[in-house]
Amino acid sequence: MAKNNHLETIVQRIEKLEEEKAALAEDIKSVYSEAKSDGYDTKILKQIIAMRKKDAAKVAEEKALLATYMEALGMLADLPLGQAALKASGATADEEF
Repeated sequence: MAKNNHLETIVQRIEKLEEEKAALAEDIKSVYSEAKSDGYDTKILKQIIAMRKKDAAKVAEEKALLATYMEALGMLADLPLGQAALKASGATADEEF
Protein backbone atom coordinates (compact mmCIF):
# COMPACT_ATOMS: atom_id res chain seq x y z
CA MET A 1 0.00 0.00 0.00
CA ALA A 2 2.82 2.42 0.77
CA LYS A 3 4.04 2.28 -2.82
CA ASN A 4 0.60 3.31 -4.08
CA ASN A 5 0.61 6.35 -1.78
CA HIS A 6 4.10 7.27 -2.94
CA LEU A 7 3.09 6.82 -6.58
CA GLU A 8 0.02 8.98 -6.07
CA THR A 9 2.14 11.67 -4.44
CA ILE A 10 4.54 11.62 -7.39
CA VAL A 11 1.67 11.88 -9.88
CA GLN A 12 0.14 14.78 -7.95
CA ARG A 13 3.46 16.63 -7.85
CA ILE A 14 3.90 16.18 -11.60
CA GLU A 15 0.36 17.41 -12.23
CA LYS A 16 0.99 20.49 -10.09
CA LEU A 17 4.22 21.23 -11.94
CA GLU A 18 2.46 20.78 -15.30
CA GLU A 19 -0.15 23.34 -14.20
CA GLU A 20 2.61 25.76 -13.18
CA LYS A 21 4.38 25.17 -16.49
CA ALA A 22 1.17 25.96 -18.40
CA ALA A 23 0.73 29.17 -16.38
CA LEU A 24 4.32 30.21 -17.11
CA ALA A 25 3.86 29.45 -20.81
CA GLU A 26 0.79 31.69 -20.82
CA ASP A 27 2.78 34.45 -19.09
CA ILE A 28 5.56 34.16 -21.67
CA LYS A 29 3.00 34.29 -24.48
CA SER A 30 1.57 37.44 -22.93
CA VAL A 31 5.00 39.11 -22.82
CA TYR A 32 5.61 38.24 -26.48
CA SER A 33 2.21 39.70 -27.33
CA GLU A 34 3.13 42.89 -25.50
CA ALA A 35 6.44 43.05 -27.35
CA LYS A 36 4.65 42.58 -30.67
CA SER A 37 2.21 45.38 -29.88
CA ASP A 38 5.23 47.59 -29.10
CA GLY A 39 6.53 46.91 -32.61
CA TYR A 40 9.14 44.24 -31.87
CA ASP A 41 9.54 41.20 -34.10
CA THR A 42 8.78 38.22 -31.85
CA LYS A 43 10.61 35.76 -34.10
CA ILE A 44 13.81 37.78 -33.65
CA LEU A 45 13.20 38.06 -29.90
CA LYS A 46 12.92 34.27 -29.69
CA GLN A 47 16.21 33.93 -31.56
CA ILE A 48 17.87 36.36 -29.16
CA ILE A 49 16.52 34.45 -26.15
CA ALA A 50 17.87 31.19 -27.61
CA MET A 51 21.27 32.78 -28.31
CA ARG A 52 21.53 34.18 -24.78
CA LYS A 53 21.05 30.68 -23.38
CA LYS A 54 24.09 29.44 -25.29
CA ASP A 55 27.76 29.77 -24.50
CA ALA A 56 29.37 32.78 -26.23
CA ALA A 57 31.84 30.52 -28.02
CA LYS A 58 29.01 28.38 -29.39
CA VAL A 59 27.19 31.49 -30.66
CA ALA A 60 30.37 32.76 -32.33
CA GLU A 61 30.92 29.35 -33.95
CA GLU A 62 27.35 29.28 -35.29
CA LYS A 63 27.66 32.82 -36.66
CA ALA A 64 30.94 31.95 -38.38
CA LEU A 65 29.42 28.85 -39.96
CA LEU A 66 26.38 30.81 -41.08
CA ALA A 67 28.60 33.44 -42.70
CA THR A 68 30.71 30.73 -44.36
CA TYR A 69 27.65 29.00 -45.80
CA MET A 70 26.11 32.29 -46.92
CA GLU A 71 29.35 33.28 -48.61
CA ALA A 72 29.55 29.90 -50.36
CA LEU A 73 26.02 30.42 -51.66
CA GLY A 74 26.78 33.95 -52.84
CA MET A 75 24.34 35.45 -50.37
CA LEU A 76 26.80 38.07 -49.10
CA ALA A 77 27.62 39.55 -52.49
CA ASP A 78 24.99 42.30 -52.14
CA LEU A 79 26.39 43.58 -48.85
CA PRO A 80 29.12 46.24 -48.77
CA LEU A 81 31.68 43.89 -47.26
CA GLY A 82 30.78 41.20 -49.79
CA GLN A 83 31.13 43.68 -52.63
CA ALA A 84 34.52 44.77 -51.33
CA ALA A 85 35.66 41.14 -51.12
CA LEU A 86 34.49 40.48 -54.67
CA LYS A 87 36.27 43.62 -55.90
CA ALA A 88 39.47 42.60 -54.13
CA SER A 89 39.32 39.10 -55.65
CA GLY A 90 38.48 40.36 -59.12
CA ALA A 91 35.30 38.25 -59.19
CA THR A 92 31.79 39.47 -59.88
CA ALA A 93 28.55 38.76 -58.03
CA ASP A 94 27.25 36.82 -61.06
CA GLU A 95 30.11 34.29 -61.04
CA GLU A 96 29.42 30.82 -59.65
CA PHE A 97 31.72 29.28 -57.11
